[in-house]
Amino acid sequence: MTLSHTPGTEMPSRSYQELDRYATDELVQAFVQDQAGAVAAVQSAAKDLALAVDASAERLARGGRLIYAGAGTSGRLGVLDAVELFPTFSWSRDRAPALLAGGSSAMFLAVEGAEDNREQAAIDLLALEPRQEDVVFAIAASGATPFAIAVLEAAKPKGCLRIAMTNNPGAPLIDAAEIGIVLDTGSEVISGSTRLKAGTAQKIALNSFSSSVMVKLHKVYGNLMVDLRATNAKLYRRALRLTMMASGANEAQADETLLACGYRVKVAIVMLKCGLRAHQAEALLDAHAGDLRAALGER
Repeated sequence: MTLSHTPGTEMPSRSYQELDRYATDELVQAFVQDQAGAVAAVQSAAKDLALAVDASAERLARGGRLIYAGAGTSGRLGVLDAVELFPTFSWSRDRAPALLAGGSSAMFLAVEGAEDNREQAAIDLLALEPRQEDVVFAIAASGATPFAIAVLEAAKPKGCLRIAMTNNPGAPLIDAAEIGIVLDTGSEVISGSTRLKAGTAQKIALNSFSSSVMVKLHKVYGNLMVDLRATNAKLYRRALRLTMMASGANEAQADETLLACGYRVKVAIVMLKCGLRAHQAEALLDAHAGDLRAALGER
């Protein structure tokens, strides 16, 4: 590969050519200041992110899964986004699988050559028995990772919605997708270290994408995360606060109601605001596809 064909994320930055001579405070400032480019890159891709959100929400509302795929830092960020959907939005774990090149052990230890294994990528995806309602979201900073490209290629004949995210314009990963999201972060402070600005941009974009999808799927009321899964003491306290804020109930009322409905915040809110029992509130929510605002007659 000639230098002229080197991806922008791999090009040496002209701004930090004497980086190894920097004093400590200068080093820290260089790394921190360069991160601003991550925000700008995501802002420039906002329209494509919005397209991905709407298309994904439509598929997922029909029972589909959100399947992440990638290698290295990009793949690990996909795993992280998938894992956090359950406690934050009660999104079932089996509806957010993540394919990481090299398998689950690659989350902690680099698996040499895994990102180049196109055959294994197809095997991993097909093992999930993908279907038309599924969304396959492949992430690769370079946009040329064989594993990520092969996952999208394997998803195409299954009719899945295919989304690609990369940090390099014109990358082949985009050609394998229906919706392409380019986070053009350019060169890094340390040449080629895409865990830096490129990784930050991916994290921002993934947060924005999945959170927006969950809002579309009625997992949020106003700006309150009313579909969280209370799995520890901190989240139990959070569920109590959310119920009080959304319903206007006092602490004792909210606590009693949450206990009666298994600490399901949405159900508790309907119980308190509509004067219903737990099974009645649950039935009302089910009749409105989990849309709390609609269940409360606010639409």
